[in-house]
Amino acid sequence: MKLPTFFISHGGGPWPWMPERQAVHHALEQSLRDMVATLPAAPQAVVMVSAHWEAAHVGVMAAANPRMEYDYYNFPAHTYEVTYPAPGNPALAESIVAMLQSAGMAAVADSDKGFDHGAFVPMHVMYPAADMPLVQVSMLQSYSPQAHVAMGRALAALREQGVLLVGSGLSYHNLRLMGPEAHTPSHAFDAWLHETLTLAPEARMQGVLQWERAPYARVCHPREDHLVPLFVALGAAEHGRARRVYHEAGVYGGVTVSSYRFD
Repeated sequence: MKLPTFFISHGGGPWPWMPERQAVHHALEQSLRDMVATLPAAPQAVVMVSAHWEAAHVGVMAAANPRMEYDYYNFPAHTYEVTYPAPGNPALAESIVAMLQSAGMAAVADSDKGFDHGAFVPMHVMYPAADMPLVQVSMLQSYSPQAHVAMGRALAALREQGVLLVGSGLSYHNLRLMGPEAHTPSHAFDAWLHETLTLAPEARMQGVLQWERAPYARVCHPREDHLVPLFVALGAAEHGRARRVYHEAGVYGGVTVSSYRFD
């Protein structure tokens, strides 16, 4: 059975291990649990494109037992001791490298890459037993929308193989503009995103590729690293229906955020 793809907002830092932040992200937490519960079948593995891994060429996590990468700063000491011991899947990683190379993309297996928080944070909520194989795929440093849509197209066949493809980022990511001042730009950009993603496929793709024309685009994404995973998720399901599966206004005092499913 073909699985959907997702673009998720993964929240702020190691929030599941911080009670005060977990309370802030209650709705996000529920959406991630619902995301798993509403799948048409249990995945064989998860392939995740995280906003926290970019490279000159596409990297594919190839370790059998990936290590942890605590790629966040100024959080409580105990958050640098959390573990998420999900297995990798070297065979799947090699298959992904081959799929990308067949599509003309430079891709390499990376046996050193560990789970970054863009991956292990949502996965901890989705699969708390850490028993679901997880393979991360990097973004390109170019952030090119066209290249990442092409990446998604190259990986689309994974959906037929029982692999869940997830783009993990944030629909709003400007850490210098939070609180009430974030309300107007994040709300406007989020409204544009929803309107665009629910268009017919051809118009939707055209709109997404021209995302910098959206209201407050560069205010909401000074660097588009947290938006780029959307391009991959959409490329892998470009003719599918878009559904908003998480939406919240006023996070951290003013931020509007959303997550989407494509199938």
